[in-house]
Amino acid sequence: MTEEKQKGAWLKKADPSAFEQSDKHLNKTLGVKEMLALGVGTIVGAAIFTLPGIVAATHAGAAVTISFLIAAVVSGLTAFAYAEFASVLPFAGSVYSWASVVFGKVFGWVAGWALLAEYFIAVAFVAAGWSANFKLFLSSFGWTLPNALANPLAGGNGGIVDLFALLAILTVTTLLFRGTKNTARVENTLVVLKVAVIILFIIVGATAIQPSNYAHFIPAHVEGTTFGGWQGIAAGASQIFLAYIGFDSIAANSAEAKNPQKTMPRGIIGSLLIATALFVTVSMVLVGMFHYSRYANNAAPAAWALLESGHTWTSHILSVVSLAGMFTGLIGMMLAGSRLLYAFGRDGLLPSFLGKVSEKGQPSNALLTLTVIAILIGSVFSFTELADLISAGTLIAFMIVSLGIYALRPREGKDLPVPGFKMPLYPVLPALAALGAGYIFYTLDTQAQIYAGVWFLLGLLVYAFYGAKNSK
Repeated sequence: MTEEKQKGAWLKKADPSAFEQSDKHLNKTLGVKEMLALGVGTIVGAAIFTLPGIVAATHAGAAVTISFLIAAVVSGLTAFAYAEFASVLPFAGSVYSWASVVFGKVFGWVAGWALLAEYFIAVAFVAAGWSANFKLFLSSFGWTLPNALANPLAGGNGGIVDLFALLAILTVTTLLFRGTKNTARVENTLVVLKVAVIILFIIVGATAIQPSNYAHFIPAHVEGTTFGGWQGIAAGASQIFLAYIGFDSIAANSAEAKNPQKTMPRGIIGSLLIATALFVTVSMVLVGMFHYSRYANNAAPAAWALLESGHTWTSHILSVVSLAGMFTGLIGMMLAGSRLLYAFGRDGLLPSFLGKVSEKGQPSNALLTLTVIAILIGSVFSFTELADLISAGTLIAFMIVSLGIYALRPREGKDLPVPGFKMPLYPVLPALAALGAGYIFYTLDTQAQIYAGVWFLLGLLVYAFYGAKNSK
């Protein structure tokens, strides 16, 4: 490839009609109901049963509810930008495809590469959360696995493989191989069951609240740590961001949406509103039942709190339904991640076999690749480490999408379609959304920032030596 062509591959903006042509073989089977189920199922996947306790114990104390609200506000601002983009450019790959159209291919690659890390880690995280809840459920009957099969290889507990996490990923992979339409049916059913059991937890848990647990609602900051005070609340919000990536999973599947101009905005914004209300309420109940310090290193705090307060049967019901419901998070992450890998393969930025589809119109090669990598990541990092790492990629994507509105808006109705939804209070809100995401990224754990930097540099090398030369 000549120097001029290489330069063009870095700077040239993608043609949206090419994405549309490439995605035409994907079946359009997802309506508003399916998108709401996908979004709510992903956002309140493992996170609602795991994160409130962990964030309360390690960062925010009882003020974990404020952390959830801050994360929701910043996510909500970005959700408006996502909704506008998805209604104008309903392509597989979401942020990657959008940034390629409005900023150029290298910016699209950076955005997509950041999201790719998010999906790899998120699948492993949700599977680890499912495993933790299942092991707690079995332990209530006196059943335990040997350490070798109950912990990841790098967990320091004599583990070789987290068997239940492995089985969870393989189960969802098998389901997705059967097709999006069948998966959507399962997703809708599981989301209804999960929301029902969340409401049950709120009602029963409220009877065990001790008002004294809300004393010193915002604990004092501990110097040299990210616990307490505003620092703890902000650190909690940055970790919680992993819970709000569900609407990105909706956007990643927009090429399979029916009437995307209406379906995408309703699915994205509606799922975020529902999920935020559930998160805040569950957090308030959880920290009211027991002092936040008792949730340290507890990956199944809701079921544990019910057991400790004497609501054994309710705990069992929650565990069984939440175990089924947490599959919705895995489904959402694996759907979105496989579509992003497919988009990279489709466009030549990664090996072309990733862009191949099966006879059913499914990106099976991309799904299989995602499965293998997520299993490997889950064998190296602990549950808490995974929670810290996910948010970095999400925040980078949020900043790119928010700023992308400034490049998208002048082209709408000209060389791009008229949107079915427009981000309100333009041009102020896009800037606020980008600043909010940037601040949360600044408050991330240093290790997470370092890993994000290394992943970013690796992505630029991959693009320079492979993607720029093979980009279609």
